[in-house]
Amino acid sequence: MASKLNILWNFISHYKYFLVIVICSLLIGVVGEDSVLKRIRLELQIDELKSEIEKNEARHAADSKQLREIRQNPKAIERIARERYFMKADDEDIFVLSTDEQPVDESQEK
Repeated sequence: MASKLNILWNFISHYKYFLVIVICSLLIGVVGEDSVLKRIRLELQIDELKSEIEKNEARHAADSKQLREIRQNPKAIERIARERYFMKADDEDIFVLSTDEQPVDESQEK
């Protein structure tokens, strides 16, 4: 038993600087606020946020264009009301055609 401890102690004392460097590198890479794992997670989160910013900027540009159109052209309000909200004049009928398949109720088929 003593000889094994003596061999271990000789190994540790001979490679002490190398062991300290390896242990510190592992601690920096895995543990702590500045770890490599946390940095990778943050980089992924940054990429997601950048894509969300791009979507929001595109939506903002489209909404700004539509708002300018509404302010400049009073007929645009009527067009938007008809397209989005299916509003109609008193003398019109609106037929909404949908390509969505409706769920089939088996009890009504029999």
